[in-house]
Amino acid sequence: MRQAPQRLKVLREHALIESAVSSNRIEGVTVEPARVRELILGRPLLRDRDEEEVRGYRDALTLIHENPAGLSVSDATIQKLHTLARGEIWDAGKYKVKDGDIIERYPDGSERVRFRTVSAAETPARVAEMVADWQRCLEERWIHPLIALAACNLDFLCIHPIRDGNGRVSRLLLLLQCYHLGYEVGRYISLERLIEQNKARYYETLEQSSQGWHESKHDPWPYINYVLFILKIAYREFAERVGDLKAPRGAKTGQIMAAIGRFAGQFTVSQVELACPGVSRDMIRRVLRAQQAAGVIECQGRGPAARWRKKG
Repeated sequence: MRQAPQRLKVLREHALIESAVSSNRIEGVTVEPARVRELILGRPLLRDRDEEEVRGYRDALTLIHENPAGLSVSDATIQKLHTLARGEIWDAGKYKVKDGDIIERYPDGSERVRFRTVSAAETPARVAEMVADWQRCLEERWIHPLIALAACNLDFLCIHPIRDGNGRVSRLLLLLQCYHLGYEVGRYISLERLIEQNKARYYETLEQSSQGWHESKHDPWPYINYVLFILKIAYREFAERVGDLKAPRGAKTGQIMAAIGRFAGQFTVSQVELACPGVSRDMIRRVLRAQQAAGVIECQGRGPAARWRKKG
């Protein structure tokens, strides 16, 4: 962030645009390509319902990006995100009042029930249970939080608490929960775009993992692995986009010296390495030898486990 603020600003803008467009496009909501940038980054008059929904998704993203710590995973947050993403519609921010299954329709006009969702009557209780499970898992650490995040996202989609907009809200929740866990790649790389690019796999794993969900006999791993895959390729793409940044001359030496200064007693090369992410061990050794020659520090012992300490 210190080395390339302008580059990250551009990535943030691109991610905001791509996320708002892709998440809506997955649900069949599209806008003219020539209008996209102004619609997301400006304040033009809206021409139709599709533009309203894309703008609304942008507003929901902005809310998450600006203050993720102030948004807990709760009923209120789910309803707030839905209100923003769906805009001026009669049931924005409300759970469904009628039962509704997920129907898959084919080009020949035939259809099938892909998944029977939770009934409208049961929905509030099941959402509350999902939220409580998420919080308990964070506190008790049954499993790694990233696995819990993906499983929670699967539960939300299986509950299907909203008449229309479940997919978009699920992606907003995914971004928010990533922030809560310290994974902020969604600020710079659009998770929604990556999901859209792998949409066939998204629907495939969702169907695989939802079978038997009502009886708690489902296999969540296809969908969990899909979510982890999306995060992995997001970080890979981020690394490719900013990985060629060069630190200012002397910056790494200063980073190593600052780390040494924070050690109260003895320290090892490995400890310095942990305190200086992105700095090679060879670089650390060169700085240590230079400081040893200058009489600032001294080495006690030999080999990789040797301990160092500051003089005086």
